[in-house]
Amino acid sequence: MQLTRLPHPSPTPAAALESLIADPGFGTVFTDHMVTIDYDEALGGWQTPVLGPREPIALDPAASVLHYAQEIFEGLKAYRHPDGALGLFRPEANAARFNASAERLAMPALPQELFLGAIRALLEVDGEWYPAVEGGSLYLRPFMIATEAFLGVRPAKRYKFIVIASPAGNYFKSGAKAVSIWISDYTRAAPGGTGAAKCGGNYAASLVPTGQAFAMGHDQVLFLDAVEKRWVEELGGMNLFFVFADGTVITPPLTGTILPGITRNSLVTLLQEQGLRVSEAPYSIDQWREDAASGHLVEVMACGTAAVVTAVGKVAGPRGEFTIGAGGIGQTTASLRETLVGIQTGRIADTHGWVTRM
Repeated sequence: MQLTRLPHPSPTPAAALESLIADPGFGTVFTDHMVTIDYDEALGGWQTPVLGPREPIALDPAASVLHYAQEIFEGLKAYRHPDGALGLFRPEANAARFNASAERLAMPALPQELFLGAIRALLEVDGEWYPAVEGGSLYLRPFMIATEAFLGVRPAKRYKFIVIASPAGNYFKSGAKAVSIWISDYTRAAPGGTGAAKCGGNYAASLVPTGQAFAMGHDQVLFLDAVEKRWVEELGGMNLFFVFADGTVITPPLTGTILPGITRNSLVTLLQEQGLRVSEAPYSIDQWREDAASGHLVEVMACGTAAVVTAVGKVAGPRGEFTIGAGGIGQTTASLRETLVGIQTGRIADTHGWVTRM
């Protein structure tokens, strides 16, 4: 990939960098550089990528993204392997989902080679920001915004694609214990909407219900379907799996209202390899409550790029609360997390071709 490189006027000193990555948390520390690629319909589309200092973006006040929310993003992690190399987990799937989101938001498709090349270029200069903490990774955030300045409802003709990176520790402050979730009365997405796209509006709509969950002492929020308000869909940023005593597993189907998670897709494969029977089927909140009470439901897993695989121990809502199993991390959840993280970090052989080494 051809690339224009701009020098950084004041890179972070080694001592300051070491302090920043000692305990980075999630999403608050950022590396020195970013990659940008401009799109201009009048100039024939995507322009030459630029690797330069991470810095504020200059936007006209009439930029379309600020008024009509043409914006999409992805999230993926780079992991340090035992030999020192960095590896990405299924980045081609992120590139494909990015373009699916772009299509839904009337934005231009980004060639996969540009998506992957931008990430590779950023890791080459900022790989030293990898945090040597338990559960650490280098989180990558590719995103695209509409930059054309105009007022009027139509697709923009100019865009900017950017990749930034953030050293990350554990996603949940509570660490690896099972999480507690709150059943929201709000709706995340409706049929025919943008629920399957990874766009900021979906996440903005989840902020109030997520804040309510936090205020009541829970870790995440659960959304039900928009039509009947009884079918389980997903958490604020994670897909769900239900593991039963008879060796079956259910995950809500991809009907266009939930995000098609890459971790979700990977877990389906790993569960099947463990001999469990996985089905994509509707699952109601009432059935969840009944199955938890009877002991038929033994584990619930939440999964996503940021949290990887996390057990759900307690569910609460206006009708009271209930616990799954003993309220802790079950055997299947622990085994799947160990296997998936092992593949991502190069400690377990990748027999699926999921890992791309940088």
